[in-house]
Amino acid sequence: MKHLCLLLFCLTFLPVQAQWQWYNPQKAEYPVIQNQGWPAEIGKTYVRLPNRAEPDLRKPVWELSRNSAGLAIRFYSNAPRIKVRYTVAGPLNMPHMPSTGVSGVDLYNIDNDGKWHFCFGGYSFSDTIQYSYDHIRKSPYHDLGYEYNLYLPLYNSVKWMEIGIPEGYKFQFIPQLPEKPILLYGTSVGQGACASRPAMAWTNIIQRSLDYPFINLGFSGNGRLENGVLQFVTEVDARLYILDCLANINGKTETELIRIIRNAVLQIRQKRSAPILLIDHSGCSNADTDSTMYKAYSTKNNIQRKAYEALISEGVKELYYLSHDELNLPSDGWVDYVHPSDLGMMALSRAIEKKIREILQLPVGQLSTTTPVTQRREPHNYEWKARHQDILALNKSNPPRAVILGNSITHFWGGEPVGPHRNGTDSWDKIMRKEGFHNMGYGFDRIENILWRVYHDELSGYDADRIVLMAGTNNIFINTEDEIVEGIRFLLSAIHRQQPKAKIKVIGILPRRGEEDKVRRINESIRRMVSEEGYIYCDAGLSLLQKDGKINESLFTDGLHPNAKGYWPIAPQIAFF
Repeated sequence: MKHLCLLLFCLTFLPVQAQWQWYNPQKAEYPVIQNQGWPAEIGKTYVRLPNRAEPDLRKPVWELSRNSAGLAIRFYSNAPRIKVRYTVAGPLNMPHMPSTGVSGVDLYNIDNDGKWHFCFGGYSFSDTIQYSYDHIRKSPYHDLGYEYNLYLPLYNSVKWMEIGIPEGYKFQFIPQLPEKPILLYGTSVGQGACASRPAMAWTNIIQRSLDYPFINLGFSGNGRLENGVLQFVTEVDARLYILDCLANINGKTETELIRIIRNAVLQIRQKRSAPILLIDHSGCSNADTDSTMYKAYSTKNNIQRKAYEALISEGVKELYYLSHDELNLPSDGWVDYVHPSDLGMMALSRAIEKKIREILQLPVGQLSTTTPVTQRREPHNYEWKARHQDILALNKSNPPRAVILGNSITHFWGGEPVGPHRNGTDSWDKIMRKEGFHNMGYGFDRIENILWRVYHDELSGYDADRIVLMAGTNNIFINTEDEIVEGIRFLLSAIHRQQPKAKIKVIGILPRRGEEDKVRRINESIRRMVSEEGYIYCDAGLSLLQKDGKINESLFTDGLHPNAKGYWPIAPQIAFF
């Protein structure tokens, strides 16, 4: 009877297990671990420095580099449930930091309009750690699900990991993003102490906000601006280097500390021209009541300021400073005397992000049309991020003389990278291609999506002589006229900063069936704004209208997208300046 019960249990249990598909990031065909340098060497391991670094590092630094702080896995899935299971090498928690922060993971859903949402998962910590995410809502746009970002543990080393979904649903790893990262060389605060969960480390908060890869080289108690680490820092072609190590450099005279800071900056500058940001010691929770703590951090900060000013006076370019006062941690922003709580991490992220945006010229506005975001509204046609990578690769191999930024009306016209539909290849080939245009249109893009693309290098690395902007038609049902106009104004400023030598032409929103009057009103406001800003305006869509002001249906495929015949009258108005 006992054996019969066991057999029945197995017959019941095994089909349940078989209903899950498991995916191992280390077995993917390409590197999928995000925010990691040296992908060719360590791209399929959950570590932060390559093996060849070990002889050049002190043992504590080497061991901490095995922790997965800042690393993440991105994937697409339409599953209603997701599970993560993995093992770690070290203790699950610390006296001042919970298991969820030391050894836990954090899953974020990036919806089809580019907004990030925290996914709470039930979890259990034992030899195998498990997280379960249930009842995931369906996308309102399509049945292909969402993009996900899974942050890995801050203070532990991941030995193996699998992500599971029920059978019958889709799953796809996203390759490691090749964009230039931001790189931090820091201390325990940079590594993530004492965030309650990985996503609340200030580096990961900023990564979500800027949506750039962010390499975390924070080493708890061991961020000391050492040559051994710095030689690997300089191997990374970053868009910004952040040095935040004062808290771990102790027992040094003023002369010694200035020398350490100077050497670190000059070591980076010998190989890299990207901006360097020096960050003050953020202070201590008991500095107002303990005179020794106040003196310890404020003295270091004063010395670092002297080193910074000396370097500036010597002509070191692109060197920036973030002061203790600018960091401005609240009095309740600490777990102990020096490590921030989640409240403190949020304060740090706000201050540091503000400085990063100033340095990299990445302003963000208050409107949805002035807030850069990604999108994934029609993956049945194309993958938005894949097209972005294709465009970056094409620009690198064949720098464009002219660029047209737009939505599906541009995307489906012609040219390369080839879109899912090509409705006007004859006019594209004879006019746009001849004029040297690259097609940077994306189906269903809104103003804020084009802004993200400008901030993510689609206009970087070359000098175009002409740029055309066709934006706004996908905003007319969700934004006010003022929001559309201000969004285009904001976008034009970003385009001009990236391509200051280029002539810029704005094409009025093309007419669409049933909305001709609305489009006409918005275009008049766009025309006035473009004139005020000193750009070129063209209402090419007038040539697609009948005498009664309605669209000429013979020139459209669906009342919105021109057909082959419809592209011909607008092509010369767009291409010729």
